[in-house]
Amino acid sequence: MQFRLVSLVVLFLLIYNVNFGYAQVYIEITQGVNSAYPIGIVPFEWKGIDEQPEDISKIISNDFCNTGKFQVLSESLLPQKPFNTSEVQPALWVSLDINAIIIGQLEKKGNDSYDIAYQLIDIAGQTSTVLLRNKYNVNKEWLRHVAHVISNEVFKKLTGIQGSFCTRIAYVARINKKNQCLYELWVADYDGYNPVVINRSLEPLMSPAWSADGDNLAYVTFVNKHAVLVIHTLSNGIIRQIVNFSQHNGAPAFSPDGKKLAFASSNTGSLNIYIIDLISKNIHQITNSRNNSTEPSWFPDGQNLVYTSDQGGNPQIYKINANGGNSQRLSWSGISNQNAIVSMDGKFLILINKNNDNMQHVARLNLTTGVTQILTNTLLDETPSISPNGFMIIYSAMQNGEIYSLQLVSIDGIFKAYLPTINKNEDVRFPAWSPFL
Repeated sequence: MQFRLVSLVVLFLLIYNVNFGYAQVYIEITQGVNSAYPIGIVPFEWKGIDEQPEDISKIISNDFCNTGKFQVLSESLLPQKPFNTSEVQPALWVSLDINAIIIGQLEKKGNDSYDIAYQLIDIAGQTSTVLLRNKYNVNKEWLRHVAHVISNEVFKKLTGIQGSFCTRIAYVARINKKNQCLYELWVADYDGYNPVVINRSLEPLMSPAWSADGDNLAYVTFVNKHAVLVIHTLSNGIIRQIVNFSQHNGAPAFSPDGKKLAFASSNTGSLNIYIIDLISKNIHQITNSRNNSTEPSWFPDGQNLVYTSDQGGNPQIYKINANGGNSQRLSWSGISNQNAIVSMDGKFLILINKNNDNMQHVARLNLTTGVTQILTNTLLDETPSISPNGFMIIYSAMQNGEIYSLQLVSIDGIFKAYLPTINKNEDVRFPAWSPFL
């Protein structure tokens, strides 16, 4: 199969590539899963005379480890390293409780052309059975991306769940330089690789939010100390100012169909929720209160929103129809709840819960039972974002009592990982996980 360069987003990011010296993050697992499903990933056979350009099997192994659902056997413990199905000896793997393995080949075909082939093999029986196979022909710069594609295919075959390995994350880094703060908006692969800066400013950049097509980021930027909302189209680099009320404007959230943007503004004095139609540019006020309402998030139906409001005293989560009307309080656990986002199936919320000890943690609120489950043990958590397959959560948390860093936690709270930056003195916040790309 010829893999074609069809993603405008990735194409633009390759063109727009600038300084890699700051804010590059990478995943460092801090809490694994003892009950994870064991899998063997054999180093791919390299058919070339030059040095192997990418370690395909290593990328796939990291992808599976990063889910928390698979335990990848260390290369040093592999009972054999077969390159094709005829070499596989099932008994050697079954003795290690491994029922599935991935093998493959990477072959150089020309100056900048490579073939990648792989097989997912079931070895639970007396003989091996190929469950899945595929082959790609790509240029060198796409090798890492295709490794993620392979991970997606195998992950879905084994779990029935679409993988998020080809997605991206956006985040904001604050860098202190010569008594001055520099803010950078970055976009990177989900695992922190291929990071690029898409905007720099001496004034704050905040709250990036992805559109459903993955080609637009809405975020807050400041113009002469005044917060405005912009939409940044990644495929062409154009930045459009969308909302510029005279007071504060923030917390943008695209509707599921990408045609509307919910946001918060203090245009009338206190913060209220608004929706702008991105085609007609008409703006509709959703809440109208002297209390502060902010941080809107859409339900999958595109008809309802959740948001944070202090109308009951401390910040709590409320639900309201996108056309306005009466609101319904959803959160009751702890001192306060905020930063809520709705799951892809609309059955639960991921939010920031503050308990009686004033600790802020990522929590999961079941909308059917009303039960709140604390998922993290990090410090002063904020701004969670869910992977498009609903499997993982990325958020920012205080690190070493000084700066903010990015963290990962699985939706059940079992798997945890840390995304440190190359530059340890950077403050990294406002992570946003892209849709499927």
